[in-house]
Amino acid sequence: MKRVFLIVLDSCGVGELPDAADFGDEGSFTLRSAATDPSFSMPNMEKLGLFHIDGVYGAVNANGLGKTTRKTFKGSVCKLAERSKGKDTTTGHWEISGIVSESPMPTFPDGFPKELIDELSRRTGRGILCNKPYSGTDVIRDYGKEQLETGNLIVYTSADSVLQIAAHDQLIPTEQLYEYCKIAREICQGEWGVGRVIARPFTGEWPYTRTALRHDYSLVPPPTMLNVLSEAGYAVHSVGKIIDIFAESGITEYVRTQNNAEGIERTLEEMDKDFEGLCFTNLVDFDMQYGHRNDVPGYAKALTYFDSKLPEMLSKLRDEDVLMVTADHGCDPATPSTDHSREYIPLVAFGKPVAAGKNFGTRQCFADIAQTILAYFGVKNRLAGEKIEGMLK
Repeated sequence: MKRVFLIVLDSCGVGELPDAADFGDEGSFTLRSAATDPSFSMPNMEKLGLFHIDGVYGAVNANGLGKTTRKTFKGSVCKLAERSKGKDTTTGHWEISGIVSESPMPTFPDGFPKELIDELSRRTGRGILCNKPYSGTDVIRDYGKEQLETGNLIVYTSADSVLQIAAHDQLIPTEQLYEYCKIAREICQGEWGVGRVIARPFTGEWPYTRTALRHDYSLVPPPTMLNVLSEAGYAVHSVGKIIDIFAESGITEYVRTQNNAEGIERTLEEMDKDFEGLCFTNLVDFDMQYGHRNDVPGYAKALTYFDSKLPEMLSKLRDEDVLMVTADHGCDPATPSTDHSREYIPLVAFGKPVAAGKNFGTRQCFADIAQTILAYFGVKNRLAGEKIEGMLK
């Protein structure tokens, strides 16, 4: 009974891509930045080969932490470049799953057009505040009081292809906010087709705090690895926001989570289940809580915590199980920017079917992950990418 557990450390990039300057991301290296904090420790990922990925060992060791690396390691590794024209969550996950986005999803650096805002206001029956790029924590600090006083919705964006709606849960219950976001998703199609509409409920007294009940509403993707597997009769389980990133398409069972710790626990529970197919997990805190907030110590501690849970995951692997750990883009917490960064992503694979101690260099498409997984299950497809020959026995 073959199972693949694919875990995305959301935003844990491993160095700038050659076109990073086109995105304003020169010098970005998320993992290196996290490793500058004294709390950073990933001995278990080191054993599997993380620091053997091209360019990673030198970058991490250069931080003066006195690290050494083994000459041998237990897993297979590589790093992958993004072919799609973007650096956002949706684009990254879709490419991991076999879809290359040739055109970038629309962004709105000057705010959304009046026609879109007017339609959203008409259909929700509420006025609109802000309508410009903003930090998620700053926007509720600056507009939260007015939102409570007027009942208007805080609508904002970022450098990514997103429309975000924030409201205080005392005035607008979270379920109602979700309904408003569904309306926004219906409006945001075509030239307004942002990758995600995101509900951002907040609570408490000024300066307010965001709750853990964010909800993403993505565009429906073309058929992906998830559809190919489920249509071939395999299970496709999702943990965390995977269900939202893929607009539920191709997923046979799911559980949403509120943080990394819960995401790891739910994944451990999935490992105790009997199924044949894929379990796809997203651990969002690296990005949402630490990358976007330029919190280097927080990012380092989150990676250290993940690494501390890895032995428990490895102990649950069965003879035909494969564990893959990757990312979807970067979000360097040490650069001035609070946005995603255009970076390579890592791939670390482990399990009895995985070739031990192999470095497959630098790959040219995230979708090589999809092709490698689909080849393991023996499923033919027409998705992008190439199988990583020799990674899986």
